[in-house]
Amino acid sequence: MFGTFIKELRARRRLGLREFCLEQGHDPSNWSKIEREVSSPPRDEEALRKWAKQLGIKPDSDDWHKFFDYAAVDAGRIPDHVLKDEELLAKLPAFFRTISGNKPSRAELENLIKLLRER
Repeated sequence: MFGTFIKELRARRRLGLREFCLEQGHDPSNWSKIEREVSSPPRDEEALRKWAKQLGIKPDSDDWHKFFDYAAVDAGRIPDHVLKDEELLAKLPAFFRTISGNKPSRAELENLIKLLRER
């Protein structure tokens, strides 16, 4: 999800992969691997904030929250805001039992993230 999302953000800015990487100082090969979801996003919060800024994401916008939620999920972590909500946190074991063995679709994950944000 993260890779597809950052590719969409880059495309919104009408920048090719190489052009974007040259402007922002990224290695095109590594960036491509992340966009294709071959590599995981960075775990470092500062790096993610820098990337969000480079992609033109406004802080506290829907895209900002999606960016950090997708980064957490793709890195195998539960987003921080979920961990701070005790009621929601208590429901996670049932959620994981429900999806075990069945990878949810992007639409299903986006719907889940939307529901989590509404809490």
